[in-house]
Amino acid sequence: MAERRRRQRWGWLAVALVLAPAVPLLVGGRDALAALGDFPLERLAGMLALVALCWNLNALRLRLLLAGRAGRLGQRGAMGLVMATEFAICATPGGSGGPATLLLLLARRGLRPAATSAIFMIDQCCDLLFFLLALGGLVLVSLATAVPWPHQGLLVAAMVSLALLLIGIALLVIRLPTLLRRGHPMKKRPRLARRLLHFRRALLATLALPRPTLVLVMACCAGHWLVRYSLLYLALSGLGADVAWSWAFLVQMLSMAAGQLSLLPGGAGAAELGTGMLLIPLVGQATAGAAIVVWRFVTFHCYLLAGAPVFLIMVGMRRRITADGDRAS
Repeated sequence: MAERRRRQRWGWLAVALVLAPAVPLLVGGRDALAALGDFPLERLAGMLALVALCWNLNALRLRLLLAGRAGRLGQRGAMGLVMATEFAICATPGGSGGPATLLLLLARRGLRPAATSAIFMIDQCCDLLFFLLALGGLVLVSLATAVPWPHQGLLVAAMVSLALLLIGIALLVIRLPTLLRRGHPMKKRPRLARRLLHFRRALLATLALPRPTLVLVMACCAGHWLVRYSLLYLALSGLGADVAWSWAFLVQMLSMAAGQLSLLPGGAGAAELGTGMLLIPLVGQATAGAAIVVWRFVTFHCYLLAGAPVFLIMVGMRRRITADGDRAS
């Protein structure tokens, strides 16, 4: 059964690797291939350097949230954790492998599962808060400059969804002890109730970090997403397209949200198709298809290619240690 599941995971990943370049090339046709040939290599190298900057920002954010609870962790070690986790996110449907990978790697450094889960939750909430603020800011800019966004319904729906999700998480954390006391099914499962309470304590302990630390965490979060969501704009401008940065930012937000619903690794297929539908009215089919190929290479294939050896080394450590221990015994 385990072997069958492993084969299924590799099969889905293979499908995603094929769909990621195939969909935009089908959208753009032969003209997209011609446009790709003219894409400046120095622009591609700069985009890859920005990806490395994103990994470093996330590594610093992780170190700040851990606050020494996982032993001595330098920037290089934290970057390895980030790259392995993001590889697992890109390689599994819906990013389901990311939290499990982070949980495993931090557990080896002595961090309890409740603390790791709390750190992951705060990390995700920082992302949600950033996107909510970014959407609000872009709406205000659009109103001030009288530049209409052609999909305002999607924009409003995204803002409402993010706000409701953040409010729901906050209420759940605040009311969790009361819910556990009143929840009759939970009284029959005391172990699960204790784990939830441990998670809540770890969450509050992380939120009790010094305010400058939390501000720096949010600054790293904002810096990461501002850099990462500039990559599509750089791809478009490298192809000679004249598109506002704010529009490229919004296109990525909406298309990546759609990609999460595809259940394929990295949102393959849905992310490319959604981006193409939003970009074609602005830049045409050929430019849209070529830009998506470059963008997805940098934000999907690159994460897999660079993260795979790091993942195999870091996750494989446990197997080697276990095997050595078995031989010793």
